[in-house]
Amino acid sequence: MRQRWSTLTTAVSAAVLMGTLGLPTVVQAADGASASVIAQGRKIAFNRKKGNCLACHQIEGGKLAGNIGPPLVAMKTRFPDKAKLRAQIWDASVNNPNTIMPPFGRHKILTESEIDKVVEFIYSL
Repeated sequence: MRQRWSTLTTAVSAAVLMGTLGLPTVVQAADGASASVIAQGRKIAFNRKKGNCLACHQIEGGKLAGNIGPPLVAMKTRFPDKAKLRAQIWDASVNNPNTIMPPFGRHKILTESEIDKVVEFIYSL
């Protein structure tokens, strides 16, 4: 398990490095999600009083990103099932009881609609 995580971490780090070097990146609507919904999700994720994803994660276009959580890149590859990504955001402690990621749904930090929008944004990365 440790080896597979190490490989994933290396691949994600390489992808982030490529993005910081100014290589072209493509942002597409995920599974038919409108650009508007993705933009709304981005706004929530970057909002320091709402999603606050940048407190822990590096995300393309974000400023003052944290390094506690993994960089959010290649999310369709990491979460082929979008429902699992949503469940992770809703309450990450289900899969990892030792996580420090806040349970955005269980603690009602975000509404269900806001979580759906954040999922669409994160899935587009």
